[in-house]
Parts: sequence; structure tokens; C-alpha cells
Amino acid sequence: MTAPTATTAPAPGSCDELVSRVLSGAYGHDPKALRVSTAFTTRQSVRHTGRAGGYRNEVLSLRIGAAVGSCAVEPGELPDGAADACVGTDAATLLAHPLRPVRIAALDAFLMHVLPHGPASGARPLPLPAGGSLEKSRARARAVVGLLDLPPGRTVLVVGVVNSLLEALRERGLRYVPCDLKGGTTEWDEPVRDDAADHLGRCDAVLASGMTLGNGTFEQLRTHALRHGKPLVMFAQTGSAVLPRLIGSGVTAVSAEPYPFFWLDGGPGTIHQYGGTR
Repeated sequence: MTAPTATTAPAPGSCDELVSRVLSGAYGHDPKALRVSTAFTTRQSVRHTGRAGGYRNEVLSLRIGAAVGSCAVEPGELPDGAADACVGTDAATLLAHPLRPVRIAALDAFLMHVLPHGPASGARPLPLPAGGSLEKSRARARAVVGLLDLPPGRTVLVVGVVNSLLEALRERGLRYVPCDLKGGTTEWDEPVRDDAADHLGRCDAVLASGMTLGNGTFEQLRTHALRHGKPLVMFAQTGSAVLPRLIGSGVTAVSAEPYPFFWLDGGPGTIHQYGGTR
């Protein structure tokens, strides 16, 4: 059985439906036969030179063969031993794990294994130049915002605040409503909302982090975009191989960034773009 490509496989209607397709063998591989060989967490704290604030990241990653799937979590959220318990376990079992981040990382690893990023999977590789953390963050942000097909003056709901993305939207003359479960303020002292759902109706498009897959808020964004015909662009370290499979079912475009992420290394890198403007 041949695994379908992104251009021939029908887009599933939700992440849960995507899991059902994986378990049924729709992607040409039996998830019961694929086991996680390595599981690890990556923790990062950052404050870019010249920026007033900083942030922390924690990511669970699972490896199947040569593929690594990832899901970000709030720092300290993952129970001790969660990664250890995944090692040697088959993907099918992990897709039913009680912890959502484990399920998402396992789905990401499986899909990365069977549909690695590249033209055959519908991706357009885009090189990121080497540089400092802020330079690389800005380069990625401009690439992500480039996937939004909006004229100046329109309003974007940004779910998962990254100041470089807000800066890139400003450069495009786009307004934004910054939302993040952590709240706080932006680099420009704008309030960050913690209730994204309450602001969906006032925005012309949604720009959201793949982390919404792991915290359970993604489906509401997808459903709103699908029902109202709004662009939904995802920037994905979490679920970088998952979200491209949802283009056409609410997701408009994806900037996919598999592990290792741009913030781990000062050298050149690659992100993979699906859908959106070229």
C-alpha cells in the first residue's frame, strides 16, 4: 500500500479524524509496528539582546526511525518520567495516551516518518540564514507572516505571542490582537489577552502557534476559520508534520519547523511552507 501525498490525500476534518486515519492504515504504515526509540525534553530560556522581556520553552520530542515529532508544553507541566515511559512503546499505543502532549508528539513523529517534509509532501523548503537568536527569530517571523494574504489595515488574531511575529505584522501594516494563555504584555506594552475565543469575531485572519494542538485550543480556531472562511495560518514547531495534513479543513497555510528548532543553533536552517502565498 502506497502512502498518499499531501496533494492526493483528502484532508481530514479534525485532528481526531486524522488519528483515526492513521490507526486505520490510511498512510500506508501500521502504527503498531513503529516504536519510539528515543524520547527527550528540551528546555530553553531566552531574552534576545535588545528586547525588554524574555520567555521559556519546554518541548517533548519522540523519535521514530529518523523522524522526530514534538509538542511544546508549559514549563513544568509534563510529569516526571513521561518521556521515559514512551521509549520502546509503539505509536498506536501512544496515540491513545492519557496526556495530550504525548499523543500529539507521537502523531507528529509518525507523520514525519511516513511523510517527511519536502516537495513530495507538498512543502516548499525555505532556508533560514545563520545569525544571532534575534536575527533568526526575525527571519522566521517574516517568512511566517508572508503566508498571510491580507492587505494593510486588516486585523489578525495572534494566538501564541511571539514579538518578532508582531513586529513583522507591523511592517506589513497589519493590526493584531495578541492572545496567549499566559497573558502579560507585548514588547510595546500592549495587553496580551488570555481569551482568544472572545476575539475571533473581530479579526480578519488567525495566526496561531502549533502549541494550540497540545493545549487543546486548536479545534476551536480551526472550526471558526472553516465556518467563516477566514485564513488560519499556523507556525508549527509543535505538530509540524500534523498541521499540513489539515490544510483544506480550516487551516490555510503552515510554516513547519521540525526539531531542531531555530533557537537551538546559530547556523543556517530550513523551514517548510505549505499553502498560502508563495
